[in-house]
Amino acid sequence: MRLFKYMKFGLLVILTLSITYSCKENETLSNNMSSNSGHPSLILTKQGVSDIRASLGSIPVFDKTLEATQNEIDQEISKGIDVPVPKDYSGGYTHETHKKNYILMQKAGALFQILNDEKYANYVKDMLFEYARLYPTLPVHPKPRSYARGKLFWQCLNDSNWLVYTSQAYDCIYDFLTEEERSTLENDLFRPFADFISKGNPRFFNRVHNHSTWGNAAVGMIALAMDDDSLLQRALYGYKAAKIDPNLKDNDGGYINRDGKMGFFANLEEPFSPDGYFTEGPYYQRYASYPFLIFAQALQNKKPELKVFQYKDSVLLKSVTALINLSNKDGDFFLLNDAQKGMSYKNASLISAVDIGYHFGGNNAELLSIAKEQEEVALDDAGLAVAKGLKDGKEKPFSKKSIELSDGAKGDQGAVGILRSGDLELVFKYTAHGLSHGHFDKLSFALFEDGDEVVQDYGMGRFVNVEQKGGGNYLKENKTWAKQSISHNTLVQNEASQFKGKYSIGSKHHSNKYIFCAEDEDLQVASAKEENAYPGTKLHRTMVTINDEEYENPYILDILRVSSEDSNQYDLPFYFLGHIMQTNFEYTKLNTPVVLGDSDGYQHLYKEAIAPVKNGNIKLNWLLNNKFYTYSAITSNNDEVIFGRIGANDPDFNLRNEQTIIVRKKKTKDALYVSTIESHGTYSPVSELAINAYSNIENIEVVYDSKDYTAVNIVTKNNKSKVFIISNENNNKEAVHKITISNKEYTWEGPYILTENK
Repeated sequence: MRLFKYMKFGLLVILTLSITYSCKENETLSNNMSSNSGHPSLILTKQGVSDIRASLGSIPVFDKTLEATQNEIDQEISKGIDVPVPKDYSGGYTHETHKKNYILMQKAGALFQILNDEKYANYVKDMLFEYARLYPTLPVHPKPRSYARGKLFWQCLNDSNWLVYTSQAYDCIYDFLTEEERSTLENDLFRPFADFISKGNPRFFNRVHNHSTWGNAAVGMIALAMDDDSLLQRALYGYKAAKIDPNLKDNDGGYINRDGKMGFFANLEEPFSPDGYFTEGPYYQRYASYPFLIFAQALQNKKPELKVFQYKDSVLLKSVTALINLSNKDGDFFLLNDAQKGMSYKNASLISAVDIGYHFGGNNAELLSIAKEQEEVALDDAGLAVAKGLKDGKEKPFSKKSIELSDGAKGDQGAVGILRSGDLELVFKYTAHGLSHGHFDKLSFALFEDGDEVVQDYGMGRFVNVEQKGGGNYLKENKTWAKQSISHNTLVQNEASQFKGKYSIGSKHHSNKYIFCAEDEDLQVASAKEENAYPGTKLHRTMVTINDEEYENPYILDILRVSSEDSNQYDLPFYFLGHIMQTNFEYTKLNTPVVLGDSDGYQHLYKEAIAPVKNGNIKLNWLLNNKFYTYSAITSNNDEVIFGRIGANDPDFNLRNEQTIIVRKKKTKDALYVSTIESHGTYSPVSELAINAYSNIENIEVVYDSKDYTAVNIVTKNNKSKVFIISNENNNKEAVHKITISNKEYTWEGPYILTENK
């Protein structure tokens, strides 16, 4: 009822402008009318506010969001304002209070514009003046961990978060304030704040990284709010006067600025591929999407001549759909590089991203279905557009199909391949390193079914904003475990991580795309090569999804070829989730687990069981979420199977104690790993029945392997077999191939074939 009271009030103002105010209200209105030529103009516009007010009560999702926001802010107003002296890391009281404050100010500013109630403007004003009194007294933050310490927060990154949001609040109450009040806020708070982020911290501001994106957007947003073109130029193109040592690194080991590139446009140009993939991975793309898109929205509204949404073939708009494609069935983002499990497109920053993508990207009806899942919209012009689209029933399902997203500014630094078949989603990584958030995991993969992880990527070693765990920051195990090669489903040579585990080496290289073809839903192939992870060793991995009527569900074929100049030890871990049901090989479970190795992540793995194996197949059958799975792998004489568990040398219990199985090949130059992954059968704890609990595959066998071709025969339990053949050197789609296997001739066109082996 309160909401509709304000709606009627707002409409009456628009239609008549004849309501009687007190003397003070008349003075305020007079000031507003005389100086309202440019505000609001960042996220909300004057026309947008008018349209919103005229639509209230008829746009359900917007009305719902508005009412929830109003209730939240009214409760906070009743509690009073708290602007404490900073002292804590992430998760601590002062950190979380300042974080909460900038969100509250942004929301209150929007409420003032939409509801025309001065109590919200006064709330923002009073809080800003508290900050204006505090900020000049602050030294750098007392917590020393960051390479670029902030003042309100322990790192400049969070200070930039504050300014991005607070700029929007300032824009909303700009004309409510007197000229003297604006002068005080700008001179005592906003300009010193922007200077500290940029001039005071050029190694934070002048780089290509999600940190700098926030810094650039922060300075740019307040520049637009204050109509300061000089400051805006600094945001768009960097602080040119700064001199930065090209060898300087951040806390994650990444170079600060080796090539001199800086500013918002450089951050648009470099990290994004032409497909909209962000090289740090979807978790940090989600984080960076807010400053990228909210600043772009402000630029489009305030400086349309820059045509920011057209920059680099509309890469920002492409990034929205790319990011959604990088999520599983439930909307959780795939874990590529540093990433926390469970982050999804329902995060608040993605609500704005989807709204902006829809509003400025041609009203893509598929984005409306995502917005419908999010169940709220931004309280601005873009949110209004989405709300109207949903009201009019324009949404269409967002179709997540198999897709390859290139990496690198020009799209020539590898890619991420996503194969979707039935309920299976396979994520195959053959990218560039991913800046300082990258992992040493070339040619790794993860597997999902129906939104659940089946074969996992560990993610990152961090409990975000949980103060008890390292102040909510990255734990040391992120470097010693989560980034290391052995923590991923990829090949490890001689118990050493790829690129020696050094960012300075890994950042120079990328894997190379070989095949990506998903035209046939029953046979989809992603194949890539890596020739720099281990000098003198070449890796070629091919992931195949096969949908065959002989099987209950689609299954995975995995072929990994290794060729080296020297004899090595190779480990291929397989991080399955669930409970082991059965193996077809005998193993010895150790009475006391032993640590698997000394470094490169091995020091964090326990060896729990071992099994020497011979020529043939090993099978591992396990149960997860009442579904049965089987991993079948070809082994050779003298191979060894190791059952491992994460958690060794972890005195603070920072790691999850999850399992793996490792196939180890010793004293080998060239190696071939071939395996299948099947989803089959279910278990009901109610009926206590296990249905189709066993693998449908009787045997897998390499029937041909040379430099040019590899052929794998797959035989079912009912003795039907098919052979998959791939050309290892020629990926031309029009090339014709012919080989003879066991006196049978195979001829086909293109780089691969799956055919019956009669």
